[in-house]
Amino acid sequence: MSSAGWPAAWVRERLRYEPHDLALFRAALTHRSASGDNNERLEFLGDAVLNLALAHRLYQAFPRATEGDLSRLRARLVSREPLAEIALELGVGEALQLGSGELRSGGFRRQSILADALEALCGAIYLDGGPAALEPVVARLFDARIATLPSPEALKDPKTRLQEYLQGRSLTLPRYAILGVEGEPHAQTFRVSCEVPGLALRVEGGGSSRRRAEQQAAQAMLEALGTHRAHRTAPE
Repeated sequence: MSSAGWPAAWVRERLRYEPHDLALFRAALTHRSASGDNNERLEFLGDAVLNLALAHRLYQAFPRATEGDLSRLRARLVSREPLAEIALELGVGEALQLGSGELRSGGFRRQSILADALEALCGAIYLDGGPAALEPVVARLFDARIATLPSPEALKDPKTRLQEYLQGRSLTLPRYAILGVEGEPHAQTFRVSCEVPGLALRVEGGGSSRRRAEQQAAQAMLEALGTHRAHRTAPE
């Protein structure tokens, strides 16, 4: 790893990319805990160019998806866990240069470090060869995952789905109200009600935050609406 040519062979083999400026890739594979140029600046750039490249691929793969749908789909690809999974598959952890403290604590397996390094590598490729060089690398790394993404509708949270359901039927939007908060400040449980005016439907939800409680209540309302609709359309 300390040879003058490092990490040219690794980049060729794992990323299938011919590097020109090796200093970029050395920095991309160097954590801030190690000496020398590190990958923080490249991570910043890589985050932006990877998001752009994936936005383009999703735009093509889901021609009927809305802006919100595309944003949710992209979030499934660029969050820490999937990026770290790809980095593990590439063997990024084995190639990373880490300080002694990070080595002892297993930093080469840490999701945040792996995800950051993958973004930094994208930044290095972008600077080394431009957008045209990055595009095929992103395609190889992400196209299989794009093909297995759930439908955009399935990614919507219950509150969004409930709002769209009601709006599509020209019904009044739901009202949420906090019913109570229980427990110690560090372990609270929120109880929230959800009501659809005009339909005589009211449900409750609970969670460790107001947002989670509202999401649970919205899901309960969607289920109640399904039952309500079934009863109204059932034959006498």
